[in-house]
Amino acid sequence: MRIGTAPDSWGVWFPEHPRQIPWQRFLDEVQAAGYHWIELGPYGYLPTDPHQLEDELGARDLKLSGGTVFTGFHKGDEQWQRAWDQAVQVGSLVHALGAEHIVVIPDMWRSDLTGEALEPRTLDAEQWDRLARGQERLGKALWEEYGVRQQFHSHADSHVGTRREVVRLLELTDPRYVNLCLDTGHYAYYGGDNLRLIQEHPDRIGYLHLKQVDPELLFEVLKNDTPFADAAAEVMVEPPAGIPEFGPIIEAVAAIDPDIFAIVEQDMPGVDIDVPLKIATRTREHIFGCSPLTRRR
Repeated sequence: MRIGTAPDSWGVWFPEHPRQIPWQRFLDEVQAAGYHWIELGPYGYLPTDPHQLEDELGARDLKLSGGTVFTGFHKGDEQWQRAWDQAVQVGSLVHALGAEHIVVIPDMWRSDLTGEALEPRTLDAEQWDRLARGQERLGKALWEEYGVRQQFHSHADSHVGTRREVVRLLELTDPRYVNLCLDTGHYAYYGGDNLRLIQEHPDRIGYLHLKQVDPELLFEVLKNDTPFADAAAEVMVEPPAGIPEFGPIIEAVAAIDPDIFAIVEQDMPGVDIDVPLKIATRTREHIFGCSPLTRRR
């Protein structure tokens, strides 16, 4: 399968932030680390003019695998316009560069800026129905308007994180329009068995984020109810120091579809900008040593 990386692996969580690595240096370092595929990251971090972005990527032998949109459909019908406004921006840009995927991340119940609880941690039946119908509508529109596939990303501190929640989403949605970006670290964050999910729902795995979590520190994080945004840089660790093991996951997913993307996403918000390059290089070397079913292009 095709291995790539993302701005997140360089600590980029926002379109602009004084502590983040400049986008030109990010692209240079992605190339230096040996990757060919990248995700768009937060819209506005990389150039949004398709011709400029294509030129910048081409100059470094890079290509785009997909982009990201954030949704909160469980909150009500008014959330559609917010989601579609993002989808128009991201969808048109990734389509122009030949990418075929948009990763959709649900709103978190806890603020990633302050750690404050914004709403209850679980959804009622009506909210689940709104979530499912909204994601289906978005997936259908993305496919019909831009020819891109929606890949839903379960997430720590969101309403879709545990195995039961992920499976419930799959049961409530149409596989033509909603499949998974299986983030191995986020799924393991709440005790999910990645291989079991892949084996039981092979037709719903459309994209991968490769990430590992420290299983011992994780218990401290959960016990002390530490916000994910505060814990991310420590609990999501450089491979192979955490779980899950990448080799079996790569082989299981490659057996489903060898063209699925596996994008490295090392959560490192606020990291010193001189740190990520060496980690990204070692991570790529580790992944390519895990299985022969990996490729750069």
